Amino acid sequence: MKLARFDGDRLGIVDGDRMVETTDTVRPHPGGRLHGFIEAVAEHGRPPALPAPDAVRHRLSDITLTCPLPTPPKVVAAPVNYLDHKAEMTVEHTVADLGVFLKARTSVIGPGDTVVLPYTDMRFDQEGELGVVIGRRVRDLPVEEAMTAVFGYTCLLDMSMRSTEDRSTRKSFDTFTPIGPWIVTADEIPDPAVLSLRCWVGDTLRQETTVADMIFDVPTLVAYASSVMTLEPGDVIATGTPKGVGPVVDGDRVAVEIDAIGRLEVTVSARGAIPYGRRVGAALSPAGPMAHVPSPHS
Repeated sequence: MKLARFDGDRLGIVDGDRMVETTDTVRPHPGGRLHGFIEAVAEHGRPPALPAPDAVRHRLSDITLTCPLPTPPKVVAAPVNYLDHKAEMTVEHTVADLGVFLKARTSVIGPGDTVVLPYTDMRFDQEGELGVVIGRRVRDLPVEEAMTAVFGYTCLLDMSMRSTEDRSTRKSFDTFTPIGPWIVTADEIPDPAVLSLRCWVGDTLRQETTVADMIFDVPTLVAYASSVMTLEPGDVIATGTPKGVGPVVDGDRVAVEIDAIGRLEVTVSARGAIPYGRRVGAALSPAGPMAHVPSPHS
């Protein structure tokens, strides 16, 4: 199933160019009805009641998709998880040495939303990634059981500032984790390694890869993350980006497309941006403003 939120917090199943409404099958949830759907499956081992044959069907062109998981419990991210990106960034270490890091869940936005750049004089990059949505509470999963914890998949953009701050800081600005346009359940993608990913800025294709090129594949990444922290229903794992990251600026359109999932598009704005040297605490930085120092990692 392709599960989506639309027109606020209505819930539906995508069927071709139609949205089959299932809003009434799931109670309201603080994280949105799709999050409630995931938790219901985790609790009961099966989906809530599916729509009746005469359920309302909307044209996709007549509705507005919203973020499928606007407040996930956690966003867990994998740095340097493609060898070609390691070479591109000229770094020594990969996810196998660096481990995972957390992005603020308040950085999440959805399809058609806007990435807002905080500074006028810093480099910000796009990073197209496969997003893995966790379906049940797990800890210390062995690799061979890791896929049993996966609810589904989505497209994800890990927007990043290039500077000296820690990864979690550089990647946690509000709006820096677009996900969507919906979640495709794991039964429709038995092997995520066969998926191809492409990412555009404007009309320029910047990134193209297959998920098979990841250093930590999806089972290994899920198992590793669960060895560090308890994973919960609705958590999102950003699986890392391939080569081709590059700067985005005010007015850009960014799109990531993954086979069998769909296409996520957002715009970029610098409205309200300030010079980096005027950021909170800048005067206390021993090195002073470092507007163009690249980060040691992605």
